[in-house]
Amino acid sequence: MGWPALKVLGVVCIGLLAPLLVSSETGTPPSRGLLLVANKGNQTLGIIDPEEGRQVAEVPEGGITGHEVAASPDGQTAYVPIYGNSGVGKPGTDGRTMAVIDLASRHVVRTLDFAKPLRPHCAVFGPKNGLLYVTTELSNSITVIDPKTLRIVSSIPTGQRESHMLAITQDGQRGYTANVGPGTVSAIDLVAKKILAIIPISRDTQRIAISPDDRWVFTADQTAPRLAVIDASTNTLKTWVNLPTVAYGTAATPDGRWLLITLPDANKIGVLDIKTMKISRTVAVGKMPQEIVVRPDGEVAYVSCMAAGKIAAVNLKTWTVDKMIAAGKDADGLAWAPEKP
Repeated sequence: MGWPALKVLGVVCIGLLAPLLVSSETGTPPSRGLLLVANKGNQTLGIIDPEEGRQVAEVPEGGITGHEVAASPDGQTAYVPIYGNSGVGKPGTDGRTMAVIDLASRHVVRTLDFAKPLRPHCAVFGPKNGLLYVTTELSNSITVIDPKTLRIVSSIPTGQRESHMLAITQDGQRGYTANVGPGTVSAIDLVAKKILAIIPISRDTQRIAISPDDRWVFTADQTAPRLAVIDASTNTLKTWVNLPTVAYGTAATPDGRWLLITLPDANKIGVLDIKTMKISRTVAVGKMPQEIVVRPDGEVAYVSCMAAGKIAAVNLKTWTVDKMIAAGKDADGLAWAPEKP
């Protein structure tokens, strides 16, 4: 299940778009926490202490693979949608559950059954209502879950198949899904539960991110080395950014200055200046980078390097890799779990 032939999609999408948590004492985002990683090859959730620079635990997911992970805003719980053993659009098992993992005890404590096979994939916490939004590919929808009761409260259509990744605006009003095989992006009114637009991108698109000011939506063309930039005010394709190689995951820095882009074929990340929409530099990381999560204080970005089974910790002041942290086999989706107050 490697890049790109099987189109295995990782994620994190949640860590990229969850609202920044702020310390009540200092008024600044916390820098302490745990890094969570979906180790697809081991079918486990890895728990990494980034300060120690090591994986401190692996939690078995039950023999079926989760590609993405979401961390609760209080940093106590991880939510892992169980996708199955297939790549997007490929034959294989169709997952129908989501594992809920207590990060203190490091055990699966609850399981949500979606009642039928849906290939649940990307989980994102709503920044205002605390609900959990999960892409459910086989029903062309986003399933909305109350994480406290673990009950499904609603379903929102995406209007497209293979709705794999999800990003949500800071006000929680709109969502955008990257629909892989159709090569489109769905713009969705999450409150009214209706589709606002279907935006054509290419034959095959991947991942999705929103700038912190909610102005731009980014997704990577899988057929050419370029990044699509969508104007969120009109829900139309605004421009293309030329890249060194085909891109995959993206994540914006909290200050809105940079968009970090994984370039798996080059074993690098690209750094896009959002103001100029030009690549300012590249940074060498590990083999086959997939997903990026930026620490809430904006000082470090963590990059899952799937073929290396490691996480690169990139210093965003010096643009160098401070450390390579050993994770599990086929490390992919990432999330940041803040330290409990």
